[in-house]
Amino acid sequence: MDRYERINALHRLLKSARYPVTVGTLQEKLECSRATVYRDLAFLRDALMAPVEGDGEAGFRYQEDESDRFELPGLWLSSEELYALLASQHLLSRTGGGVLSSVLAPLQQRIEGLLAAQAGVSSWPVDRVRVIPHRGRKFDEASFRAVASAVLERKQLAFEYRARSTDEATKRTVSPQRMTHYRDNWYLDAWDHGREGLRSFAVDRIYKARVVDTPARDVDDSEVEEQLGASYGIFSGPPKGWATIVFSAKAARWVADEHWHSRQQGRFLPDGRYELKVPYSVSRELLMDVLHYGSDAEIIEPAVLREQAKALLELALSNYE
Repeated sequence: MDRYERINALHRLLKSARYPVTVGTLQEKLECSRATVYRDLAFLRDALMAPVEGDGEAGFRYQEDESDRFELPGLWLSSEELYALLASQHLLSRTGGGVLSSVLAPLQQRIEGLLAAQAGVSSWPVDRVRVIPHRGRKFDEASFRAVASAVLERKQLAFEYRARSTDEATKRTVSPQRMTHYRDNWYLDAWDHGREGLRSFAVDRIYKARVVDTPARDVDDSEVEEQLGASYGIFSGPPKGWATIVFSAKAARWVADEHWHSRQQGRFLPDGRYELKVPYSVSRELLMDVLHYGSDAEIIEPAVLREQAKALLELALSNYE
């Protein structure tokens, strides 16, 4: 058995023992060496704070007055799981999630302590993993905390919102439904009480946010998904149509492996090009993604989307005349 299984088995043996259990018996039950038994006992006592008492001659057991009360900590994971959790925390800290990183800092310290005791290492080589943020936005930590608290506590949220498209500041009171992390940025999906409908808000454009001591209105998950998750990207809503894009044979090698939408349809054409079909409601973000491929992408239909792409390309070209 691996160490995770041994520690659990050792805990059960000591907890159920009416008399001290000898090291020889523990070796037999745990199917390990004498040295391993002592290491596991030390880990159980020192890292997991188990009430282990005894010595190598008389055997070991849990202190009688503590045995019934002690259980293994809720966060009791294998080395692989600890590594994965610690890696996730480091990834958060390196992708601009400073707020979440600071909240998880005590957990990181606990995990590092468990790893040091369990795996015999002094530190985890996080520098071997690189994460390079891409176009992440800065946001106010206080507002982020208020948004997250309102989502989790199911309370209404009041804030000032400055839309990036118009730079107009408005006051909103909403019932938060969920937070979405999309393309290195955070968004709030919520029921807007003033506009009586579901809306998505960029968290970096939320200011002076405060949790209101009023229960949030719960919108059915299916309705939220239909309104805000059914179409393309974060500019979502009920799909108004499907876009057909054809990519060159060179770009096809990348596009065929990309996830653009849960309902996307793709196929290779006889000449090696790749045809992609995706639903969309607002064309803005879809156009940005298509134009990212430059001459390797062509919008086939609908005609109105094709004309929008043409207009954007002509406008961009005019900057170089």
